[in-house]
Amino acid sequence: MRDLLSLPKTHLHVHLESTVRWATLQEIGAANGVEVPHDDVPFGNFAAFFAQNDLVRACLRHPGDFRRVAYEFCEDEAAQGTRYAEVSFTAAGHGERLGDLDMPLAAVLEGLEAGQEAFGIECRLLLDHSRRRSVERAWRTLDLARRHDGVVAIGLAGDEARPGDPFNDVFAAAEDAGLHIVHHAGEGAGPASIRHAIGPGRTERLGHGIRVLDDPDLVAEIRERGIPLEVCPSSNVALGFAASLDDHPLPRLRDAGLIVTLNTDIPALIGTPLATEYARVRDAFGYDDTALADLAHAGVDASFAPAETKTRLHQDIKAWLARHP
Repeated sequence: MRDLLSLPKTHLHVHLESTVRWATLQEIGAANGVEVPHDDVPFGNFAAFFAQNDLVRACLRHPGDFRRVAYEFCEDEAAQGTRYAEVSFTAAGHGERLGDLDMPLAAVLEGLEAGQEAFGIECRLLLDHSRRRSVERAWRTLDLARRHDGVVAIGLAGDEARPGDPFNDVFAAAEDAGLHIVHHAGEGAGPASIRHAIGPGRTERLGHGIRVLDDPDLVAEIRERGIPLEVCPSSNVALGFAASLDDHPLPRLRDAGLIVTLNTDIPALIGTPLATEYARVRDAFGYDDTALADLAHAGVDASFAPAETKTRLHQDIKAWLARHP
């Protein structure tokens, strides 16, 4: 078995707020008067998930806080063998909370720029918007994306039981502005959420998408249209969307001829960085290095990276596979 840290990888579904190092959170929290527990809180359900997200938001207050977590994201991803990442960030939510709509996004972009230069990784930003929040905030998210270089896409996240239709005009405008669109769909809800995402939602990839298997006709449509899935097995297990890793539908998604990319979603919360995710998938499903390289190639093809970046990454993955273990 070849070293998975050296496998060139893309990371397409990962939330910046869920990558923050615990030690960093403690330091930022102390500086900002927020009490952070000495040890990382065990993660095992949605209550813990929301509590940790609330804690991160409470700690991030100043430009330096946002720059630091973005810079450290680049460092940590480069250490995992990630060559290209598209990281999600709830920019408008932070901006409204702090009374300065542009500051959090500008600071994150500065941190990513410095991190890319320092660690030789390429990163772009996706701005997400919770379905629980207002359409007005979604328009503010789009405005931020239009005005800040480095933002490549926007999309819906959050509770899929809430309809996406109120946001259709926002994403039509995003498409007109030349932005990519990526929605969370088919994780907590079934085929209806996916059908909205690939229809009026205009998504180009499916964040998760694992519930597509509930509808054979939808499987055929996703396959024929070549819409990639951003699959996050360990996160799905931790949040209760799969009973165990062995029971995860990832192999069935691939067997159905769907484009499957491998991602972590919330790595700091579940203690599963990207190379570990690859190792867990290898062990759970008996995948050899060729299958893992195929997952890496799929991530490159599904990304919004420039053509020259994709060519280089494909060549590097082939070189990894050509080396003797």
